[in-house]
Amino acid sequence: MTARKLRMLTAALAVAAALCGPAPSGAQGAGPDSSMVLEGGTDGTVFTRMTIEGEDRFRIEFERPTLRIALDPAAAPGLDWDNTWDVLAEGAIDLRAPLLRLSALEPSPYLPRPWHETYAHGEIVRFKPALTGVERWRLTIADSRSGEVRVFEGTGNPPERIGWDGLSAQGAPMPPGYTYSYVVEAWDRAGNKRNFVGKGFDLPAYRMAAGGGLAFLFAGSGLSPRQQGRAAPAPAILEAASRINQEPGSGGAVRVTVTARTYDQANSMAEEIARSLGSLLLGGPARIRHVADVRADAPEAGTIAIVLERET
Repeated sequence: MTARKLRMLTAALAVAAALCGPAPSGAQGAGPDSSMVLEGGTDGTVFTRMTIEGEDRFRIEFERPTLRIALDPAAAPGLDWDNTWDVLAEGAIDLRAPLLRLSALEPSPYLPRPWHETYAHGEIVRFKPALTGVERWRLTIADSRSGEVRVFEGTGNPPERIGWDGLSAQGAPMPPGYTYSYVVEAWDRAGNKRNFVGKGFDLPAYRMAAGGGLAFLFAGSGLSPRQQGRAAPAPAILEAASRINQEPGSGGAVRVTVTARTYDQANSMAEEIARSLGSLLLGGPARIRHVADVRADAPEAGTIAIVLERET
């Protein structure tokens, strides 16, 4: 306590003592000094009892220091600043699980379907000649009309496995649904030739890069039958739409070509596939064009090519 405050307190207590102290019996004039003194440097004086008579109109005032709080919340100890997800993760509320459950039940046609593996790619057919003692060899693949499609040849023993990607010698994709055949010719050092005729085989549904876009080829037998009174999209159509939607820059036109023995068959199949794709592709049916291709030697169920063209 400062000296000034101590003097103020001393004076106030002296006044209080003068007011409450009784005068001596028979005293004339002013009584003895009844002031009280508080010694400096002491903790204070304890009064066991104080009686005030008359009006208690005295007041003691103390100066109060200004309260200044300098607190930076960002630097305050014990306060860690995290983002919203960190704060929510510390609680018992799980916001992700309900959203995942809801999105799993959403019937969105644009969701990717990575579980579909309808289309083969890369080496879609593999041949295993298993020949030894050979000077040179040649493997010829032929179409259903015995026309030469692709030739592989080399010197020495042929490799254990020869893979074919489904392309002709001119780089055109060969359509599934037809029956293909192959012949292996081998010459020994003496010039003797041996021929090995393989069994006929079909091409599986396959996909490939084509002209900066994508091509999906499959036989008409792979289309789904009608289920519950409506046409259910075939897995081949679902996977084609899913892969096209995920392709970077997939806003180009989509061409659907159906090859069949009659125009009515080819056109009706092409329209049905275009309708199914229109509800699955981003951008809707406006980007789809369908073409009916008529060939007398086409497979009975027809053959289909869905091509995503390069966006110009």
